[in-house]
Formats: sequence, structure tokens, C-alpha cells
Amino acid sequence: MDLFAETKDWGEVLKPLLKKYKGKKHPLDYQNTYQLLVMVVLSAQDSDANINKIAPELFEKFPTLQSLSKTDSEKFIPYISKVRNYPTKANWLLEIAQIIKKDENIPSTMEELTALKGIGRKSANVILRETNQPAEGIIADLHVIRVAPRLGIIKESKDGNKVEKELMKVLPKKIWSEIGMAISFLGREICRPNPKCEICLMADDCLYYQTHII
Repeated sequence: MDLFAETKDWGEVLKPLLKKYKGKKHPLDYQNTYQLLVMVVLSAQDSDANINKIAPELFEKFPTLQSLSKTDSEKFIPYISKVRNYPTKANWLLEIAQIIKKDENIPSTMEELTALKGIGRKSANVILRETNQPAEGIIADLHVIRVAPRLGIIKESKDGNKVEKELMKVLPKKIWSEIGMAISFLGREICRPNPKCEICLMADDCLYYQTHII
């Protein structure tokens, strides 16, 4: 950990960011936990916008986990064929449906969720956050991977699990549930690959801004 990160009380520094985004729904346009689970699996290496586009037709045909558990690849794949890596994701989702069977059986802990094919820690953290379960980690999606080192909270890494682990060391547990998504929204809206530093509410406490812009 570098001196910049060590000298900051990040729980305090990140309060404006939490205030702005706390409780804001994930960009995946899901209606229930079943839809969230399916869409989170489908969105890996793909865009939320693309998954939102295919979702209405998909869920009209397969409205519950039970209906998904009774179908096969041949019937299922046409509904997700525009999704990146759809053959593998189809297998994952059909296996999940076979295991869980019903919507009410969807797990609500990190251990149980990550035991399912196609659900890593990032996906599990999203599901836990969106279903108001106690946080067991911090969402570390591609936006968080980009933005957290820019802010100076952690050192740069392309490994989402490493980023999450480092964030968990630095940030107080009471903000774990919301902070990952808050940083993600900042990355989606302002701290893009080409950042809009001049309108960023975190500029005064941002390592990138202090070292690249000023």
C-alpha cells in the first residue's frame, strides 16, 4: 500500500460517493432474483445494455427457474444467441436451474452462490447487494478495477479478485455492500477511460487528478 492510500481515511473520504449512489439499482433491468441471477451470468464479458435488450423475450418464454429447469439447450439457446460466449453460458444456466429448481431456492450466501457454475465473487457480490443480503465482499467489476487505483485506494491490477481483496483490506466493512457499486457508477458516468475530472465529486481526493491533471 502506498503512502497516498495509507494517509487517507477512506471510509470518510468516500462518503460523498456513497451519498450520491447508495441504493441505486444495478443497471441490469431485472424484476426479481431469478432474473437477476440469469442476467448476471449472461452479462459476464458482455454489456448490461445487450443483456437488457434480450431479457424481455427470454423471460417471457422462461418466466421462472422451474421453467428453465424443464428445457434443453436447443430450445434455450435461440433466446441468448446474441450474448457473448452463449453456448457455455447456456450450459451454466441450465445446470443451475437443474440444481436449484425453484426461484425460492436461490442461495443468499457467497459460498453457496460461488458453488454454482458461472458465478464468481463479482457476480455473487452483485446478487447479494441487489437482494439486500449482508455483504461478504466488495463488487469489483471492470469499472471498479479501473477507478479504485485512479482514486488511490489500491494499486493497479487487472485481476478482479485481487482488487476486491485489496479493497477489503482498506475499506471498513460497514460500507462493503454499497461502495463497489458506487465506484462502478462513478466509472460508468464520469471516470470513464477518458475521465471527466472537471465534474468529478472525488477530484479533491483523487490520486489521478492530483498527479495527472493539476
